[in-house]
Amino acid sequence: MAAFFAIRPSQWVNHGVVLSLVGSVSILMTTLFAWQTPGNRQFHLNAGDVAPYDIVAPAPIVYESEILTEQARERAAQSVPDQFDSSEGRVRRQQKNRAREILDFIAIVRRDPYLSPELQTDYLRAIDDLKLSAEEAFQIQELDEEEWAAVANETPRALDRIMAEEIRESTVASARRRLTSLIDTDLSDEVSAITVRLTGALIRPNSIYNPTRTEEMKEAARNAVPAQLHSFARGETIIRAGDVATAEDVEALTQLGLLQSEWDWWHVLRASVMSVLVLTTAIGAIYRLRPATLLNYQELAALAAIVVIWLLAAKFMIIIHDWVPYLYPLAAMSMLVTVLIDLRIAVVLIIAFSLTVNFLSNNNILMVSYATLGALSGALILGRAERLSSFLWAGLGVALTNFLTYVAFRNTVIDLSTTGLSYNSPLYFSIILNGGLSASVALIGYFVLGNLFNLTTSLQLSELSRPAHPLLRQLLLKAPGTYHHTIIVSNLAERAAAAIGVDALLARVGAYYHDIGKTVRPYFFTENIMEGTSPHDKLDPKTSAQIIISHVTDGLDLAQKYRLPPRIRDFIREHHGHSLMQYFYQQAQRDAEEGEELDPEDFRYPGPYPRSKETALLLLADTCEAAVRSVRPSTREELEALVNKLIDGRVAEGALNNCDLTFKDLQTVRQVFVQVLQGVHHPRISYPEPVQRAEPKAAPPATNGHKAHAPEKPAPVEQEVAGVEEDVSVSG
Repeated sequence: MAAFFAIRPSQWVNHGVVLSLVGSVSILMTTLFAWQTPGNRQFHLNAGDVAPYDIVAPAPIVYESEILTEQARERAAQSVPDQFDSSEGRVRRQQKNRAREILDFIAIVRRDPYLSPELQTDYLRAIDDLKLSAEEAFQIQELDEEEWAAVANETPRALDRIMAEEIRESTVASARRRLTSLIDTDLSDEVSAITVRLTGALIRPNSIYNPTRTEEMKEAARNAVPAQLHSFARGETIIRAGDVATAEDVEALTQLGLLQSEWDWWHVLRASVMSVLVLTTAIGAIYRLRPATLLNYQELAALAAIVVIWLLAAKFMIIIHDWVPYLYPLAAMSMLVTVLIDLRIAVVLIIAFSLTVNFLSNNNILMVSYATLGALSGALILGRAERLSSFLWAGLGVALTNFLTYVAFRNTVIDLSTTGLSYNSPLYFSIILNGGLSASVALIGYFVLGNLFNLTTSLQLSELSRPAHPLLRQLLLKAPGTYHHTIIVSNLAERAAAAIGVDALLARVGAYYHDIGKTVRPYFFTENIMEGTSPHDKLDPKTSAQIIISHVTDGLDLAQKYRLPPRIRDFIREHHGHSLMQYFYQQAQRDAEEGEELDPEDFRYPGPYPRSKETALLLLADTCEAAVRSVRPSTREELEALVNKLIDGRVAEGALNNCDLTFKDLQTVRQVFVQVLQGVHHPRISYPEPVQRAEPKAAPPATNGHKAHAPEKPAPVEQEVAGVEEDVSVSG
């Protein structure tokens, strides 16, 4: 968006036009997104509501149920047992050692003659691990030595046996209850009870719960559960009247597009945000990829018309229906934009409309993929559409892409039985018909919108490139030298355009017509004078300059008369730019009386300088061809030096300031020009006269293959290079 607002102040008018169009289309998109068409969404039902009547599926559907999937995943997670880290050996040794320490301490307390019974009881009760009561401490004190020896011997043994088992935090109590069965049966009841009490107090868990590993295994179990599919056949009952709607029922209604959203401000806000995001992103992408479109009123108007038409079509065709959405001709839009404007703009609109289809189809990935892939294939196959048959091939490509996309999203093999074909025949027919419909709509729109918005199309250019066109026939008959010059210049411009990646067809056709104004006064231009003197010998320099300059305005008049497209008129208008006619200007300076001032504007072409790469290539090609024809370099090195000097001169003059040619482009252009001009104006061999003949030798033919005549006003080579004018008939 920031890039879009970085337009130069001179383009603020265009900026305002773009913002107006964006605002208008945004309002339309918001209205279409927020407006609930009758029959599109019919029911308003929440989980827990009672269904007022039976609701059935209007079309077959198979969808991934988020609710069923979550339930299945939760069941899988609950089935995973808790994970524990076993430390049985370490804990057992630790507790056995602790048991011996406690037993030794109790033995010392029992044998200490200086401790009263009350102090002995207090010391025994102070052992934290045992937490003995006063009665239990007294019982331990009352044991005789033999009984205490039995307790001291049996307690570590029983503890070792019980701790050899897996004991968890939740099973400690169970382990203590099993201690009785592990005590030696030969012991007295009192000794056994004290042994069980001491051993039980020392039991600790030796298997620790690991929450991290448990959660990881539960998550793995959840992820292992595939998405749960839920399906409805056409006419199958989703919920019956009187039943309480469940979350699964609401989900099914949502997937089928039958759940009505209440008209509220939040719904309008969502639609507005979606519209603004899509349009702003699309405009920003166009500015980055092809900014000239934002400065061209015709292209902007055509884009706006196309977007509005296809938005309306999307609203009324992307609906809940078996086959109507598959007829939506998004491919026609992409093909139309490709041939009328540019493939890059078409790709931007395809992405924008794929988001629109996704919004209108409730995130139907099949519908989005179907429309997007078909549109991309149609645009790529059609290309510049230089032949009408290109639309046929593009339509076939769209139909094939549509069918393969549908097959790719099918869960089972397509039913080719008689019953299956009969049931699905409208759908299959719609998928195939979409290709033909898209090609037909694109072809019709190509002629209608191209003429309505006066856009130059490749088919128009192909028609204009035919030699039978009246203007080209006039050029050939009235100005054959100019015609020959035009052919060479068109080859130069076309080859250079192809080399730097711009419209080669436009460059070639524009070159054909750039000098069409010379047919009005062909004998004033040097390439059309085969013999005799130049008519400029009888004119003053200013008049000669005005006659030469007038071939631009005469060409524009003829272009308007024969309704040549605006982009072809740009070649006529810009092929000299606003350059100065050096030869006549210098001659006028020499002839001027002392004190007389000359206005350089009287010797300048009306301009403007080239505003596109194609017209800039024509200017350079025109300049180089005229100079090479005039100077006639004899070696490749001289030719390269001449071409480089001419192009550098045009750059220094500022003739290329208004176009987007880069220095890399210019380097490529130099190489192409040298290659082509070397083949056209190569030196020819002068054959000697036969020795045996005594006849006088005739004058050798001109080295350029044309009939030569002596120039009345020859111009020095440096002058020709510095200000070459191919239109002046002064050099012969």
